[in-house]
Amino acid sequence: MLLWFRNDLRLTDNPALNFAIENGVTDAIFFISPKQWQAHNLAPIKIDFIYRHALLLKHQLAELGIQLQLIEAAIFDDQVDFLKANDHKQIIVNQELELNEQRRDAALRDAGVELIAFESDVVVPKGLILNQSGQMFRVFTPFKRAWLSWLRQHGFSIETHPAIQSLVFEEKELLDKIESDNFKAGAEKWPMSFQVEQTLIPMFMETKLNKYQEQRDVPSIKGTSGLSPYLAIGAISPKYLLTILLSRHPDILSEQPASAFSWLNELVWREFYRHLLLHFPHLIKGSVFNEKYANIPWQTDQKYLHAWQQGKTGYPIVDAAMRQLNQTGWMHNRLRMIVASFLTKHLLVDWRAGETYFTEKLIDLDFAANNGGWQWSAGTGCDAQPYFRIFNPITQSEKFDPQGNFIRKYLPELADIPDKYIHFPHEYIRATGLKCYWPAIVEHKAAREKALAFYKQHL
Repeated sequence: MLLWFRNDLRLTDNPALNFAIENGVTDAIFFISPKQWQAHNLAPIKIDFIYRHALLLKHQLAELGIQLQLIEAAIFDDQVDFLKANDHKQIIVNQELELNEQRRDAALRDAGVELIAFESDVVVPKGLILNQSGQMFRVFTPFKRAWLSWLRQHGFSIETHPAIQSLVFEEKELLDKIESDNFKAGAEKWPMSFQVEQTLIPMFMETKLNKYQEQRDVPSIKGTSGLSPYLAIGAISPKYLLTILLSRHPDILSEQPASAFSWLNELVWREFYRHLLLHFPHLIKGSVFNEKYANIPWQTDQKYLHAWQQGKTGYPIVDAAMRQLNQTGWMHNRLRMIVASFLTKHLLVDWRAGETYFTEKLIDLDFAANNGGWQWSAGTGCDAQPYFRIFNPITQSEKFDPQGNFIRKYLPELADIPDKYIHFPHEYIRATGLKCYWPAIVEHKAAREKALAFYKQHL
């Protein structure tokens, strides 16, 4: 038997790895697939993050007597060919949900390969949270209630083999083995998963969780957990996080305390979008969830998309957010909603263009969450905000960045603009004769009225 790592680069709570250890498996594989990643538009910073964690896992597994080979296979077909050529008849895996991955696994099964598959990417197994008609929920809140109820009734557990639990790693020795000059920039911002487990998760739980509800929407402070990149590549499991949360807050499944539950609520959104993909696989192909939006004639003038991508819309909170994305490979969640609403409703650009751009830039790219978030913002998705709800980027900026601290960090050309004008500085710039910022690409009120008329006409 062979153990095949995919989107599950971790030791803790890894059912495929547990099964392999129990059955004496000593050979494991992880494919480096540059052309496939390129075809999926993965960001270079995410590819780097994946590669660093594959190297980490290689050295960790060696302590368990498991040899992890990192094999280059340009595309998924090459992975299939390699496994067939090496006559692997039984392969242990954790399931993957996306379309091309499903097709690859089907090709292996068709070739007579037995995939011993486990589910490791969600807390509650996909397909178990259903409404009274036996269908998948189409609205988040009743899904959340059912999800919490299921866990209160059935519970859950994480399984980590005793051989893994007994491992002790020297941090500096591990880092020396995997770090190089090529990785240092990413490593400083996004440390390795074992460092996160030992230091950052406990620190977040102890110092930030009780303030999460009030700070989570403020982009100028570090009020979020920063764990999304690790969840996205399977370096940390959602069950592991919920286990730690329950150990600190035993009533969390009853939605108490409120601040801690507001963080769990974000994990439930992640579960919701992943469950949706199982029941509505057409979403993987770029289709809208709500069919009445299927034939909307989106704006095709590339100047609007390019201005948004480059952070040159003339709306400081939008432009600062896009600069954060372009410079760091990450964007604060509140800002993701603001810029997505702006692209799809102020500029009337197809949400799929924004979805693709996020894919090309984000270190924490998760297909289900990215697709769900974009369709939510555009109004085309499951439990989406209605088409007539259009974020005002100026008032959003005033509410969540009142002193303009975030704006000034990423738009230093506006550093000297007074707080009163920082959220929409054009009047001040004209009055003072400054030439430090580009004009607004659209006027908010006019763009809002145009969007409302546009949606009404085509729905």
